[in-house]
Amino acid sequence: MTVFERIKEISKKRGTNLKTIARQVGLSENAIYSWKNKTPRADNVQAVADILGVSVDYLLGNTDDMHTNKDKDMPVDLEETLSKLGPSVSFGGKELTDDQKLKLYEMAKLMFGD
Repeated sequence: MTVFERIKEISKKRGTNLKTIARQVGLSENAIYSWKNKTPRADNVQAVADILGVSVDYLLGNTDDMHTNKDKDMPVDLEETLSKLGPSVSFGGKELTDDQKLKLYEMAKLMFGD
């Protein structure tokens, strides 16, 4: 699996998309898509790994263990977590947007001492 494929897969599990991740890292919206055909810079891969809560080694395919060695990291499958919470996380009966899901995830990380 390529770096691009791993980022795409974990982004989906986290309830977000590549454009949102790219914007959060400070890249152009389509920057991660360009990684299909070119090698990304190491600092950009690190920034994406930090946003997604996985290790750079996981994104590079060096390991199938997506967790970092940092004690403070709390990898979470956002879609799974939200589905367990049920309708209490919806607003007006509508599904949360990717940005709202990510904000909820970030708030949870802050609440649990990240």
